[in-house]
Amino acid sequence: VQLQASGGGLVQAGGSLRLSCAASGFNLDTYAIGWFRQAPGKEREGVSCILGSGVRAYYADSVKGRFTLSRDNAKNTVYLQMNSLKPEDTAAYYCAAGYYCSADAYPRDYWGQGTQVTVSS
Repeated sequence: VQLQASGGGLVQAGGSLRLSCAASGFNLDTYAIGWFRQAPGKEREGVSCILGSGVRAYYADSVKGRFTLSRDNAKNTVYLQMNSLKPEDTAAYYCAAGYYCSADAYPRDYWGQGTQVTVSS
């Protein structure tokens, strides 16, 4: 099970980025996928997760209305569209796969490497 996160970069406040989490070695639709972020000196926090079927996604309060998670199972990829970015969104973003996704619990069984998002004010 391998996950490859990409799409990070430097953007001005109010801008947008789309992160991708590409899977290899397994069919992505058999797993729930989550996105996490970790800023320097802070604990890793869950941002969003989506069920294997793609019918339901959950979001942290801090990103609701600004971030949208979607999946393209044909491409074995999950996308995190991030709009109206704020400086406090600056962090390393990680994707993870697992067996459950709910408002209280995000998948954490398999991890990809991080991709850095930096939002300038």
